[in-house]
Amino acid sequence: MPDTAPVIDCADPASFAHSVLAERHPALVRKVQDATPYGPEQRRALDELLHETLHGTVEAPADDAWWDTWNARRHAGRSWFSLPFLAAESCFYRRLLRAVGYFDPGPWQGVDPFRPFKLAELDTPEAAAELAALGPLSEQPLPDQLSALLHGSLWGNRADLGFRLQSTEGTAVDSPLVVDDSDALLTLLTGTAPGPHARGTGPAGRTLCLVADNAGRELIPDLLLVDHLLTHGHFDRALLHLKPYPYFVSDATTADTLDAVRHLVAAKTDAGHRLHTALSEGRLTLRAHPFSCAPLPYADMPADLRADFASADLTLMKGDLNYRRLVGDRLWHPTTPFTDVTSYFPGPVAALRTLKSDVVTGLTPETETTLTTTEGRGWRTSGTRAVIQLRT
Repeated sequence: MPDTAPVIDCADPASFAHSVLAERHPALVRKVQDATPYGPEQRRALDELLHETLHGTVEAPADDAWWDTWNARRHAGRSWFSLPFLAAESCFYRRLLRAVGYFDPGPWQGVDPFRPFKLAELDTPEAAAELAALGPLSEQPLPDQLSALLHGSLWGNRADLGFRLQSTEGTAVDSPLVVDDSDALLTLLTGTAPGPHARGTGPAGRTLCLVADNAGRELIPDLLLVDHLLTHGHFDRALLHLKPYPYFVSDATTADTLDAVRHLVAAKTDAGHRLHTALSEGRLTLRAHPFSCAPLPYADMPADLRADFASADLTLMKGDLNYRRLVGDRLWHPTTPFTDVTSYFPGPVAALRTLKSDVVTGLTPETETTLTTTEGRGWRTSGTRAVIQLRT
């Protein structure tokens, strides 16, 4: 690992992290209250949480073991704006679920407060158009299909961009990809690379691990990518890591995954039926490790999760939050090598991430200078830039 960079916190009023606590979280609380007819008790608890996060200090419920399991109780009594950004967000979402009674026995137990938003994304003209693009895509050569599906997974709810077979070459000014290891990643995905991760090694064949990001329209391209890799024999087995409960608004859970598969089946896609069968047969296996909702980087992962990643021939980390946890939510200099900050990871790992927060690694000095000169710091958080990064 390189020399430690400062942990991103929420103290600076001009920072992106501060704006999430001061602006995004209040808007989310109002959205949750509008979307579901929670009773007075839950609504009052949400209002109290919002006031606490904006004007008070962190309260860690004594009867919630999560705070002890992941060493989060050390933040109790501090201003929310003094916390590390990752910890502040994680603690907020844990407290939000507590406020709406998600963990408590009663009628609201297990009710996902973000489910209305997730389901709404599947029932849109844009979602239908993305599935309609699968027809023309299936007529393309297999390498072009895989490349398009990879970029569709990268861009998530801008998946229509991914289905266009287009070049991603160019300078930092005219290409949305500021780091592009896609050629090397495609070679590894198809099992054509020489060495220990070539196709067919090991008694059980090749295993892909995909750590999912968001549900709804963003999960569909991930599932389509997994289906392609299984269908065409590039991997014999896939592990899909999900959140064990709702987290960060739209993060995918088991229920969200089943909704997405059912959506693909209802849309009469071949991929939907194949994914349903793959789940039934165990070729696609779901994981929901508690660490997936921990306020910690993957460098601190427990031994059983490390073993799961070590068993895979490749792990794909999807999305911004997984990237922050993969490289550490720190203010790395953008030219810090991605391979250095992921050297601890127990196997080959790739990141598919649109930039929606300050942390980034692996840029060339020329790219970093060009982006900063033309866009200031906005390119880090706008979601219009992306990286495909690989460490074998």
